[in-house]
Amino acid sequence: MIEFIWEVVVKKDGRGQFELAFGPGGAWSKLFAKCPGFRGTTLLRGTRDLQRYLVIDVWDSEGQREQSLAELETEYEKLQAALGAWTESIVELGVYRVLAEGTVRSRSFTQRSEKRAPPRRIR
Repeated sequence: MIEFIWEVVVKKDGRGQFELAFGPGGAWSKLFAKCPGFRGTTLLRGTRDLQRYLVIDVWDSEGQREQSLAELETEYEKLQAALGAWTESIVELGVYRVLAEGTVRSRSFTQRSEKRAPPRRIR
């Protein structure tokens, strides 16, 4: 899998529109939803700077992404134009290959493990 990562700084009055477009079920994901190789988009917002976002698109390959962009050129350009009205800057941070995926424990699992009795010491 390949991840394409952008840092986006959004105008204060554009945050709502941006989050709708790039959030779950938004225009960005809908544009690529039926494309071969598209795995999804993750949208992250900064905790210290609420205007700063990371957009992470996951594809099976760069080739599939390029093919999809070529086929959806008109729709993609319209969405990019709207994006320009909501943003101050967009910087491509890079293209990354997924080497490994981590496991995140659910909160309930962590709480259960904290309630266990401490291990006995052997003397």
